Amino acid sequence: MLFLITLMSGTFITISSNSWLGAWMGLEINLLSFIPLMINTNNLMSSEASLKYFLTQALASSVFLFAVALMFILDTMSNPFLLKYSNLLISSALLLKSGAAPFHFWFPGVMEGLNWNNSLILMTWQKIAPLMLLSYCLSFNFLCFIVILSILIGSLGGLNQTSLRKLMAFSSINHLGWMIAGMINSETLWMSYFVFYCLLSTTIVILFHSFNLFHVNQMFVLFNNNSLIKCSLFVSFLSLGGLPPFLGFMPKWLIIESLVNMNSTFLLTTMVCLTLITLFFYIRICYSAFLLNHNENSWNFNNFYNNKIYLSCLFSSFCSIFGLFFVSLFYWMF
Repeated sequence: MLFLITLMSGTFITISSNSWLGAWMGLEINLLSFIPLMINTNNLMSSEASLKYFLTQALASSVFLFAVALMFILDTMSNPFLLKYSNLLISSALLLKSGAAPFHFWFPGVMEGLNWNNSLILMTWQKIAPLMLLSYCLSFNFLCFIVILSILIGSLGGLNQTSLRKLMAFSSINHLGWMIAGMINSETLWMSYFVFYCLLSTTIVILFHSFNLFHVNQMFVLFNNNSLIKCSLFVSFLSLGGLPPFLGFMPKWLIIESLVNMNSTFLLTTMVCLTLITLFFYIRICYSAFLLNHNENSWNFNNFYNNKIYLSCLFSSFCSIFGLFFVSLFYWMF
């Protein structure tokens, strides 16, 4: 509880700070609070994951602090050309902290060594502070390159994955590209996308955590006796992939509309085409699960489902299926 409070405090310090040094201090508090949460005696890979995370984040913090100091020096010299490069250096450090491509090399490996609770924190809460700071120092051409690369690597990286944690990690990299694309246009867009992404990721991770799922083949045989949970899990998967008419399509729709208004046709076309690859591997998993109907014994097969799991499944599937309809209706009325 102590480390969770300091973790959230570090993020709040960063986003409410009026100086780069205060923002750096908040990032450090956030980092040093998350390391103890990652270490789990039951998981042999957690120590390796926490060390990888610490080294990467320490490197990003060092680059960030150096870039901020350089920016102050160049600001006194009134050199706008070099000031632009210090801005790119700050953006690169923040992208390394959030795990966007091409600075994503640490993210899937760290995710593989964590349990589902810590994975959810890493995919959602840990992205708030770096993305908020990134929105202060926008560079259109640089961020367009990052967007395309993040969506490309997030799509291709998840194609041959059997580990659910790595699948979610590459999916997170893909969604991060869409968030940065929304950030180019307005601050409200990427925040809206982030809220929808957090909602969908949380519903999926709750189910994975409840049934102790870590690999794709476990999903196929676990829910054969319970079609409701099976259906709600894979509907949430399709919604996370952004398949219309599910709720996950709505934030993508908003960003597509904003990019059309900006006349960014090349960026938009590239993003949509590459995201179809992500949707392909989600649909491939869902197709296999919906069509396979054989019963097998599994090492974590459990016929007991409590009421909380039923309610969370019903809520997640209801939100995914009818969420877009209700939001559209609300928008049309008001």
